[in-house]
Amino acid sequence: MGKPAKEVVQQVVADTIAAIREAARVMRRHGPTQIQFWFIALAIGIAAGFAAVLFRLGIYVIQTTVYGNDDVLTLHSFAAHLPWYQILLIPICGGLIVGLILDRFTDDGRVRSVADVIEGAALSEGRVEIRRGLASAAASMVTLSTGGSSGREGPVVHMAAMISTAVCRWINANGITGRDLLGCAVAAAVSASFNAPIAGALFALEVVLRHFAVHAFAPIVIASAVGTVINRLIFGDVTEFTLPVQNALEFYVELPAFLILGLVCGLVAVVLMKAIFWADNLGSYVQVEARLPRYLRPAIAGAMLGGLAIWWPHIIGVGYETTSLALTGELALHEAIVFAILKIIAVAITMGGRMGGGVFSPSLMVGALTGLAFGIIATSIFPSVSGSGTLYALAGMGAVAAAVLGAPISTTLIVFELTGDWQTGLAVMVAVSLSTALSSRLVDRSFFLTQLERRNVHLAAGPQAYLLATFKVATIMRKSDAKYAAPESECWDLVREGLYLDGNATLEQAMPIFERGNPRFIPVVTLGGEDAPPELWGALFQVDALRAMNRALAETAAEEHS
Repeated sequence: MGKPAKEVVQQVVADTIAAIREAARVMRRHGPTQIQFWFIALAIGIAAGFAAVLFRLGIYVIQTTVYGNDDVLTLHSFAAHLPWYQILLIPICGGLIVGLILDRFTDDGRVRSVADVIEGAALSEGRVEIRRGLASAAASMVTLSTGGSSGREGPVVHMAAMISTAVCRWINANGITGRDLLGCAVAAAVSASFNAPIAGALFALEVVLRHFAVHAFAPIVIASAVGTVINRLIFGDVTEFTLPVQNALEFYVELPAFLILGLVCGLVAVVLMKAIFWADNLGSYVQVEARLPRYLRPAIAGAMLGGLAIWWPHIIGVGYETTSLALTGELALHEAIVFAILKIIAVAITMGGRMGGGVFSPSLMVGALTGLAFGIIATSIFPSVSGSGTLYALAGMGAVAAAVLGAPISTTLIVFELTGDWQTGLAVMVAVSLSTALSSRLVDRSFFLTQLERRNVHLAAGPQAYLLATFKVATIMRKSDAKYAAPESECWDLVREGLYLDGNATLEQAMPIFERGNPRFIPVVTLGGEDAPPELWGALFQVDALRAMNRALAETAAEEHS
């Protein structure tokens, strides 16, 4: 007689759970199979998409609570009618909350953003910091809800990276898999945040992974599509900005004007980036000299923003309303110029004050205002051969953003997807190409890579530069008791001459020594205290260092071209 149906069902469930646990154990030990990878990539895309949407909704909820207005597109118009003390106090309180969060949960009081994701992709097998990242996301949400003049793409990208990092740690993913999953998460988050599936996928490839390998392209595109579906299910199939009419070039003779606009926008983008870095340096100097508690720095920045917003509420938040006014040509020449200058100042205060947020949305606003001002001047000088001034605003928006992000391809496409205007591609591409070419020679290629250079993380020069920092000499050296080790007497002779490496050094410190003196090997020692003699670990041979570097470059090239 057969078993009762209830026992059969229980046995099937138990066997299924056991099989899932065994599959998870095998996956964590050996990494996912190709089929498992696709399901994981899809799940990460869904999670990152919902995270981006929830972050956006969280900003709306807090903003509605503190300002009393739930429409981000009319925030500055609404704030203009609030009492002056409320406009002043909201960013001060927000800054104080941000300062307390970062002081408690980070070791340096710095918000994690896109630059940290790029660094994680290049140097940490696609992993980022989770604990500090959660604090950064909370700080950025408060910043964007209480008058901070920044954007939401930075925290959204890092939130997505945290999701992929958690999964990669759980499945013990290798470097290639980790970076691919990171790209999937970033693409889904960007597309869910901006309803821009094409730009989301290309942003992950162009900015974060910095290659267009075929093996990464398909899963990233699918994750980006999933993010867009999530956005449209919640917000509907609408663009971020609505243009009144379709723009068009009047004559191809107008194209030289867009070449000049590209150069102007490149310079404006450099001014924006330099202003942020200068403000950060000034803030750090004042903080040290005045011995200010770290948590007060964002509050002081909030006070400065509140003071500006009393007279010019256009600087509050992301700036969608002012950007829309520029794209529809509803601002006068002097208004466009003044608002662009004020926005640069406000963004510099926000970022220099360590308040959180990203730079993409502010660069869109500054670019649209710059383009509109240029367009008003150009169309007034040559009215017979000029199109609409709003076309220049659209091209300027893409040109400044592309120069700041160092991403001409994805930025060009995201401008089209944000506005729904695909008819002006020629003008936008011309302006974007010139602005990116100019700005990349005045900074280290982009805002994010320049941020990393300021932290002595050298990614802008390519893998031949940054891979050196990933190799500890202690893992490559030949130990003193190894076969073919360096003679101990020769090692001590070199140490006495001052030619040696600390045991914690990397090839970044070792290779310049090899290039200068061309020694066959360099002793590796541990330096003791004042009275303790150094301890000889072994020696780093030049041939071993070159072999390790060549192997890493070959693996990187194989990943980028597979």
